[in-house]
Amino acid sequence: MNQKKNFKWGIIGCGKIAHKFAEDLMTIPNAILYAVASRDLKKAKDFGKAYNTYSCYGSYKELVTNPEIDIIYIATPHVFHFENSLMCLTHKKAVLCEKPFAMNTKQVKEMITVAKNNDTFLMEALWTYFLPHYKYVLNIIQSNELGKVKNLKVDFGFASTYDTENRLFNKKLGGGSLLDVGIYPLFAALSILGYPEEIEANATFNEDEIDENCSMLLTYKNNTLASLYSSITEKTNTEAIIELENGTITINSRFHEPSSVTITRDGIQKLHEFTANTNGYSFEAIHVQEMLEQGNKESTIMTFDKSLQLIRLLDTVRDKINLYYD
Repeated sequence: MNQKKNFKWGIIGCGKIAHKFAEDLMTIPNAILYAVASRDLKKAKDFGKAYNTYSCYGSYKELVTNPEIDIIYIATPHVFHFENSLMCLTHKKAVLCEKPFAMNTKQVKEMITVAKNNDTFLMEALWTYFLPHYKYVLNIIQSNELGKVKNLKVDFGFASTYDTENRLFNKKLGGGSLLDVGIYPLFAALSILGYPEEIEANATFNEDEIDENCSMLLTYKNNTLASLYSSITEKTNTEAIIELENGTITINSRFHEPSSVTITRDGIQKLHEFTANTNGYSFEAIHVQEMLEQGNKESTIMTFDKSLQLIRLLDTVRDKINLYYD
């Protein structure tokens, strides 16, 4: 049996999600967290010390130009995803970039073009797609075991304290509920029902023009509806309820991360537990390594087309609620 190649990872950005990703990377036998970069060198060194990282940098370019690195995980705020990705791709570094991929469709299209022109792997890090419980639900729906989907209801909300220093409430960093958490209900609708025929949306804004809450209604053929909601000021169940012809599937709280699934059929409920020994980011990281081992420059699951559809949905909702960024 051929031994799997070891992949050397670099991480750009040292925030909360980067820590969770690094923790999971430690559990993958053929993954090495080789380098980390932050605009604050001390922050990079503290991060690197926590995970025994080989190199720590105070600039992103220093990491990107390190010839040892195979893959770069981008965990910076939304507004920097575009420029960070392009820098990595032009240096022919494989990229796993956090969601949302970029700030608009134009940027995503350019990222994909640059990836293709440089013959370099690029994928949006929508980790939910790779989680066992979510794949299980998609398989049930695709098998038609419970019939066709009639309605979908998905929410994602948490109560955060208003703070202009927090990126959630900073418009210059792409703050607001839609891009941060509203993307998950939209992703659920897209992965379960496809692209809608009609989109309605409304939102509430604070004095800094940040969308604190956003309600979305997607309409499909045969009047199938997807009712979606996101909030950064209100705690919600954060679950996905899928009504089908012959039963109901509930992806229990918090649906976007490792969770359980309840299937109701003929009035009988059955709970399906899915245990994960990691935060859940390991599944997408393993997939990226498998794609690189196979010589793929695009994910077979989170494809370029899916990322384009998702950013188009986000752009359409933004237009509907009059949400604009510089």
